[in-house]
Amino acid sequence: MPILDLSPSDQTITVSGDTGLLEVYAALPPGLYPPFPPVELPGGVGGLVSRGGFGQTFPFASDVLGVTFRSPSGRVVRAGGRTVKNVQGYDLTRPFVGSFGALGQALEVTFRLRPGLVARHVTAHGSLDTSDHLTARFAWQDGGEVHLFHFGHTREVERALPALPGARVIQAPLDFRPRFPGGMGVGEGATLRDRRFGWVNGGGGPPMPALFARLAATL
Repeated sequence: MPILDLSPSDQTITVSGDTGLLEVYAALPPGLYPPFPPVELPGGVGGLVSRGGFGQTFPFASDVLGVTFRSPSGRVVRAGGRTVKNVQGYDLTRPFVGSFGALGQALEVTFRLRPGLVARHVTAHGSLDTSDHLTARFAWQDGGEVHLFHFGHTREVERALPALPGARVIQAPLDFRPRFPGGMGVGEGATLRDRRFGWVNGGGGPPMPALFARLAATL
């Protein structure tokens, strides 16, 4: 299993970019959670960071503490690390998160972990468009079903999830990889979407600002 470093005391984990998302869950001790729900997505950890996360209702980049990546020129760049204080010079971690491959390929990623006594995944008929009141850590829509995943203190989870009327509990992790054989990109008319994008098979990323393109060209 390509888990490079796990520090429960520091609440951090470092994994290779090709690590599966569910492999990260399997490696964690009880009571610690990564900044993504228990679903498998194309590209594993590297693909997730390149897309800027999935389903999160919080700033995903703040929980990515460090990235080692290979730039388009072939240079290996190490940005950030296990603690924010060890960052020197330009912070390339946050620009890399959500860059859709423009800055390169993730080789290693360090995530901040969060504690939680319980976790629960529920789904019900509905739409994210009419669900602004939801407070779960993760929310996404698959067709006519809204999914919520939340972890934390028991009372916190109990308050967050009943906001979805008629919800039923999902016991097993979901694997979305078969639905995206050409890769997971942004597009219109998607049946799977979160609060940022609709996700389609083989789609590209959002338009790249000119300043960001200049940054990519310097790496």
